[in-house]
Amino acid sequence: MKLKTMNSIKIVQPLGILDGIRGNQFRREVSDVVAAGADIVLIDLQKVNFIDSSGLGALVSAMKTVRSAGGKLFVCSVNNQVKMLFELTKMDRVFEVFADQDEFNQRVLANK
Repeated sequence: MKLKTMNSIKIVQPLGILDGIRGNQFRREVSDVVAAGADIVLIDLQKVNFIDSSGLGALVSAMKTVRSAGGKLFVCSVNNQVKMLFELTKMDRVFEVFADQDEFNQRVLANK
């Protein structure tokens, strides 16, 4: 008999500008939460006001880290600049994006 374990959900909230330097810190933080057993990672970008190409690469790297550990990564609370960047780079098709944590809770956690 296989026992189903409860999902471990971690929220990562980067601040300010997500660029090369902060992107490396962000990648380490996501790796740490995955190593600690998180199988659902929510990246809340509410307090991020700008993402450059290095920051976008960090998000993609974070998604690969979570997926390779068998988990799922979601994004919420993106501003207009980030939304436009996601659309221009087609990342809006790669990341599952929610308006905010409440929508994530209703649409993802309610279906568990």
